Amino acid sequence: MAIRQWDIQPSTGLDGWAARLDREVADAAGHGAHLVLMPEYAPMEMAAATMPDPVRELHMAVELAPAAVAAAQDVARRHGVWLVPGTLPFRDADKIINRAPLIAASGAVAYQDKHVMTRFEAEEWGVSPGQPPAVFETPWGRIGIAICFDAEFPTLIRAQVEAGAWLILAPSCTDTLHGFNRIRIAAAARAMENQCFVCIAPTVGEAPWCGALDRNRGYAAAFGPVDRGFPEDGILARGALDAAEFVYADLDSARLTAVRTDGAVRNHASWPATPPPCRVIALG
Repeated sequence: MAIRQWDIQPSTGLDGWAARLDREVADAAGHGAHLVLMPEYAPMEMAAATMPDPVRELHMAVELAPAAVAAAQDVARRHGVWLVPGTLPFRDADKIINRAPLIAASGAVAYQDKHVMTRFEAEEWGVSPGQPPAVFETPWGRIGIAICFDAEFPTLIRAQVEAGAWLILAPSCTDTLHGFNRIRIAAAARAMENQCFVCIAPTVGEAPWCGALDRNRGYAAAFGPVDRGFPEDGILARGALDAAEFVYADLDSARLTAVRTDGAVRNHASWPATPPPCRVIALG
C-alpha cells in the first residue's frame, strides 16, 4: 500500500485539488500500490483563502465535500485503486462531522466518522462526533479506519479488530511534534496489543496561506506486532520527518495469523474480555 505525507499547497480550488489527487494516485499506482491512504483534512487545501481564516475554510470545505468525494471516486476508478483521499468535514443534519471516505476501485464509497474530537475541533470549529467504529469488506479482508485522535483510544480499535479488521488506517493532522508523537505512539501500541497492522498518514510542512493547516508535523509509517517475524521495534516502514513523499508497505495478513498463533506472546488472544475490577489497597 501507499501512505502519503501530504504537504499543503496553495489553493487552486476544487479542480486544482482533484487534479493533484489524480497525479498523486497515478504515482502510487505506478509503484504497484492497490490501496492509497491520504491524511486527515488533506483536502482542506482546496478551501484555503487568500486571507487565512480557519472557520471560513471549514464552511467552504463543507460545501465542497460532496463534489470532492465525487472527484475522488473518479480518481479511484481511473487508476483501479482503493483510496482514502483524506478526511472532509460534512454536514450531517444540524451538525458538522469529520468523515473519511473509503473508495473502492469500482468507485463505490463508504464512510468512517471521527468519534472523539480534539479540543480545536470541538471548541473552535464545533465539529461533533459521528458514527461509531465500523469495518469494511475489501479484496484483502476486513479493514478499519481510525481518524487521528481516535487511534489514541484502545477500545475503539479493539472493536474493529474483534469485528475482523487486520489493518487499521489512521489518517492524521497534527501541528506539533507532541501531537504527532501521540498518534505515532498510539498507532504502534494498537498494532502491538492487537497483533495487527496500523498505518499513519500525516499532513506535513508549513502552509501560512491556510488558516486551518498552517503548520503540519510528522511522517508516515506502518506498524506491526513487536514479535518474531517482524522488526524488533515493530516499524515496517516510515518516511522522513516533515517531507512530502510516499511511504510504501507490503502488508500480508497471513503474517498476523502466524504471529497470533505462534508468537512469543499472544496479545490478541490474551485481551481481557472485560477489564478486571481495580482494588484499592490502604497502607498503614
